[in-house]
Amino acid sequence: MLQPKDDVVNWAAFAQTRAIIGAEFGRLLSYYRDDAAKSIVAVEQAFIARDAVAMVRPAHTLKGDSLQFGAEAIGKLSEKIEHAARQCVEDRSAPDDLGADVPRLRPLLIETLRLFEREVAADAARLARRPGAPGAVAARGFGRKGA
Repeated sequence: MLQPKDDVVNWAAFAQTRAIIGAEFGRLLSYYRDDAAKSIVAVEQAFIARDAVAMVRPAHTLKGDSLQFGAEAIGKLSEKIEHAARQCVEDRSAPDDLGADVPRLRPLLIETLRLFEREVAADAARLARRPGAPGAVAARGFGRKGA
């Protein structure tokens, strides 16, 4: 089951990262999308292989990248998986207890990316409606001389 959308993304962190990155935000967000998907596949494959060692790095990477973009829920879940996998490495045991957590990663990423895309599209629409913005139609006087 997915979490409520308010718990999936930390919008303050998302906005802060967006402000810091600026014009390159869309490009870096696409890198996050690709890298997160690869990390999830790696965690899933390691879980299937019962290989805790192979789970640690992709879970750690997914955690850090997600939290930087404000993807709070997936960041916290990845952190939980990373810590559990590290404990399994120390105990020399298989990560069998993660059977409820690993399958949640993929749908959570899909929901997170959907929310990100909706926010980016809404921002683009708001920007286009601003007076003086490229492609914006003036509220008064489109096509009128002196208006």
